[in-house]
Amino acid sequence: MVKIGIVGVGTVGEAVIKNLEKNKDLIKARAGKEIKAIKGVVRDINKKRDIDIPLTTDYKEVTRNPEIDIVVELMGGVESAYEVVKDALLHNKAVVTANKALLAYHRFELQKLAKTPFEYEASVAGGIPIIKALRDGLSANHILEIKGIINGTCNYILSEMKKGRDYKEVLKEAQQKGYAEADPTFDVGGYDAAHKLLILASIAYNIDAKPEDILIEGIENINLTDIEFAKEFGYEIKLLGIAKKTGSEIELRVHPTLIRKEEMISKVEGVMNAVSVIGDVVGETMYYGPGAGGDATASAVISDIIEIARGNKNPMLGYKIPLELEKLNLKPTEEIKSKYYLRIAVNDKLGVLEKIANILATNNISIESFLQKPRNGYVKLLFATHICKEKEIKKAIDEIQKLDFVIKPVNYIRIEE
Repeated sequence: MVKIGIVGVGTVGEAVIKNLEKNKDLIKARAGKEIKAIKGVVRDINKKRDIDIPLTTDYKEVTRNPEIDIVVELMGGVESAYEVVKDALLHNKAVVTANKALLAYHRFELQKLAKTPFEYEASVAGGIPIIKALRDGLSANHILEIKGIINGTCNYILSEMKKGRDYKEVLKEAQQKGYAEADPTFDVGGYDAAHKLLILASIAYNIDAKPEDILIEGIENINLTDIEFAKEFGYEIKLLGIAKKTGSEIELRVHPTLIRKEEMISKVEGVMNAVSVIGDVVGETMYYGPGAGGDATASAVISDIIEIARGNKNPMLGYKIPLELEKLNLKPTEEIKSKYYLRIAVNDKLGVLEKIANILATNNISIESFLQKPRNGYVKLLFATHICKEKEIKKAIDEIQKLDFVIKPVNYIRIEE
């Protein structure tokens, strides 16, 4: 029998315990061994829970328990979770975690400590086996690009806004449905997706970047005018996590993105997740499914437990030896190239368009398409540019915002084609 202890018996922890019991015969057949949760760690031991295992508030009763083979960390957070997982590894426990924030900051430190199996499929895209796909199924490939919808909250909000609904109205509904937290900043600000992207990039490129090192923007400034522009020009707006390899440099960025309606990933709606991966051998592969929720996440956690019970000892980030063929560096944000969409609100005066076009031209930015949307007392100018550098568009926007006829902050969205 394989005995597990769970640190953090919340929604996912309870789902793991229940599904281990519910599907115990199937799991035993697949793992070759019975798997049983024998202890849980909680903050409030008096809270009523629909499970029947002994509980404690002291994580060391799990991480240092000689009976326990696998420690499952589901408590969330970063530094406290790091101490728990570190203690488990130092006491020769195998570890399974669903904690993307922990891995975004400490994955390389944990890899050095891990002399026992360490699995984390549930940390990215819930029930989609994207970690196994990247680490194992695509291990013969240099990964050229990863492009993913990896936050269901943002995808739900943007999907509903296509119906003509206001951002604030949809966000409130998402909170009522449990798709967004009372403080939704972590989701709508792009940070949740950034943590997941960093984990995928570590497997694809063995690159140790932190959230503070990469470009992260959320969906808070998207409005119905942007949705209308996207529709008119054959685009969808999605919050994407993007990793690209160009030469010896890796781009890592999370932001709202205009993508062509013909692309498969543009068709992903609601709270669902999807990840597109392009390998140099296989070409493009696509992974789709539920990205959150107790059962979806529990499914991935239990699959990791089964892998360990079978005796598999995968290298944590996918490399048995260091990747020394080429040194890959993080591309500076200001050097990233893209097409851009700009939304500029101006007073309706003669010469406005000419002055804006001149600023763009002096910053090496050419206009690909243009729309003008009159509003009460002012005009919204909508531009799509040809490819330029991040530093060029930022400089142009700074200059445009100083013009006396510009009445609101300039909004921009990157275009991926």
